[in-house]
Amino acid sequence: MRNKVLWILFFGVLMAALDIAIVGPALPAIQTAFQVDARALSWVFNIYVLMNLIGTPLMAKLSDRYGRRAIYVLDIALFAAGSALVMLAPSFTFVIIGRAVQGLGAGGIFPVAAAVIGDTFPPEKRGSALGLIGAVFGLAFIVGPVVGGLLLLLSWHWIFAVNIPIAFLIMWLAWRTLPSTTQQVNTAFDWVGMAVLTVILGALAFGLNQIDAANLAGSVTSWLVWPFLLLAAVLTPLFLRIERRAADPVLHPGLLATRQLRLASAIAFGAGLGEVAVVFLPSLAVAAFGVTESRASFMLLPLVAALFVGSPIAGRLLDKIGSRIVIIGGTALLAWGMLLLWLLGANLVAYYAGGVLVGLGLSALLGAPIRYIMLNEVGAADRAAAQAVATLFTSIGQLVGAAAVGAVVASMGGGVSGYSAAYLTIGGVALVLTALAFGLKSRRSELATVAVNSAQIPTTPA
Repeated sequence: MRNKVLWILFFGVLMAALDIAIVGPALPAIQTAFQVDARALSWVFNIYVLMNLIGTPLMAKLSDRYGRRAIYVLDIALFAAGSALVMLAPSFTFVIIGRAVQGLGAGGIFPVAAAVIGDTFPPEKRGSALGLIGAVFGLAFIVGPVVGGLLLLLSWHWIFAVNIPIAFLIMWLAWRTLPSTTQQVNTAFDWVGMAVLTVILGALAFGLNQIDAANLAGSVTSWLVWPFLLLAAVLTPLFLRIERRAADPVLHPGLLATRQLRLASAIAFGAGLGEVAVVFLPSLAVAAFGVTESRASFMLLPLVAALFVGSPIAGRLLDKIGSRIVIIGGTALLAWGMLLLWLLGANLVAYYAGGVLVGLGLSALLGAPIRYIMLNEVGAADRAAAQAVATLFTSIGQLVGAAAVGAVVASMGGGVSGYSAAYLTIGGVALVLTALAFGLKSRRSELATVAVNSAQIPTTPA
């Protein structure tokens, strides 16, 4: 039964992850079909990212209140509806609306799946299950561009149409198989807190996205950046105050109450920064080796393969030795990979070796390990919300990292020297993460916490 649950979750997460990897090849065709400029086309990605950020805490909290099965099926249904909207879009406006609906649904798929694992699997098997789910992203980036290219031979519409039958199959299997538990909730949903959080995330995502790394000072002081960043900063204390007073807060302040949770969130933020470095590796290959952009993308395959292989290994190690050693190892590998790219990134062997180290390091940070900590540190009533916290910190790290790395590269004049400086910066961050990881709980303390939280079962069958 558990294995069947795991595979349903696996394919649901894979469907959402593949969408990120296969949409890229369709962008030129979408641009031609609707005759839009590059700035408008960028919103195909931007609106997805924004709604994904908003959907993560919303869907996670709804699943904590109303049951994993119902919200997981809802998330898959929204993803399918968004795919249908894009496929049938009569204008570019409907493409953007469809992508927004897709992002909203996709935002809840991974956090809810991780919470289902926490509900279904005993503590000694959670790491392996989370590791398998984490391997989805490596698999998606290996097969995604190939699948996208093949579907594009038919039409760009098929890239979105293929989601629909897969989604219906997953919905049917999930409704029949996933356990359904709900809390006995007598309080109203925290719509005020959710609304303020939506504005914060929207302002932060938009402001950071508008930063021009080649003109950092000028763009930060522009009306498209600083008012939005200021709005996010001003509303954050208000949001925290609302959540402290809310009867059932959308993001409970207690989710950052312990040192373990704060460290996990900080490491998740740093992992997001590290993940951004992967995006710039093809640009380094073009500058260092003079290859085409297409070939540079294929040069990422060793890194992606390391991520795909490393994720389930990291998951199994979590069950055997605990999160602290796994995360220390992951941050150290990430640091070594980044520093190797800084020192010898223009050497082909070092480029591939550094990429493999980065892939192995990220496999021990993204996916299973941080989520494993979040599952262990909270009770059943907040499992999905805790997963949302991990996702939000990783996403914010990605947004900040994209702006920061771009600024470092631009300040050094681009080229190999610019990317080398960026990898030195990320390598320094990874060394800080390694030091932070030593503050995580020992395996014995971790197991003691799991025992306490496992005794808290505030759910009843739906």
